[in-house]
Amino acid sequence: MNRIFCLYPFIACFLSIQFNIQARDNLIETYKTQSLKTENKRPFHYRTSSPDKMDPGKRYPLLVFFHGAGGRGEDNQRQLVDAGGIEAFEDQEVRTKRKSHIFAGQVPKGERWVNTGWNLLGHSMPKISDSMEMALEAVDTYIQNPQNQVDLKRIYAMGLSMGGYGTWDAIQRRPNFFAAAVPICGGGDKKLAKKIAHLPIWAWHGDNDTVIKPIRSRDMIQAIRKAGGSPKYTEIKDRGHNSWVDVWNSNELWDWLYSQSRK
Repeated sequence: MNRIFCLYPFIACFLSIQFNIQARDNLIETYKTQSLKTENKRPFHYRTSSPDKMDPGKRYPLLVFFHGAGGRGEDNQRQLVDAGGIEAFEDQEVRTKRKSHIFAGQVPKGERWVNTGWNLLGHSMPKISDSMEMALEAVDTYIQNPQNQVDLKRIYAMGLSMGGYGTWDAIQRRPNFFAAAVPICGGGDKKLAKKIAHLPIWAWHGDNDTVIKPIRSRDMIQAIRKAGGSPKYTEIKDRGHNSWVDVWNSNELWDWLYSQSRK
């Protein structure tokens, strides 16, 4: 009997894990699976989700999410599972309270949003990657569909780690397309800071991040401020390479993001 009682915590833990996996899988199924295929390039998979309710004639914001390295693949799921993104979107009521679309593309295995080394302390913007080019093309297709009722003045970019680089890259390539951006533990081309000085940006980084050094975010923020911008920056004390946890839990960040509108 004592042995049975000793097993109870393990059984409860197992059932909890199974329940969470099932809940996550149910969430994933609320996102439509789509793919973009072009000649001489690998297919680009992505998922989209609409606000839970849409009224005729009304326009709704769009969150473009750039996943981290752990989300790469061909299953069209890992980009949402990576770093707990899909649970964070649900916890922050992105599709319900904030009435937002979500776009989440998936970089194929072995490729990147931005073709640069993550250990570098700086980089110049390289030629656009296949994944970024196809992601932006897919976003254009999505917002041009009148059935989606996307508010073109409220398109937001957010990404973490490899996707933090992707976020900086996307807004520097399209400085007048997004209404605001949240690059998380990433880096961009500080020489192009003037192009995005007008854009509302809130960057996040952990001060103990050894994977992508916090100087990558610091340098971008400093360069944008020098160019006349007013970006926000949060550097989390004693945080390593998982500063997205703080973003997921910051109601202030999400309220700020969804209050932004392009002029």
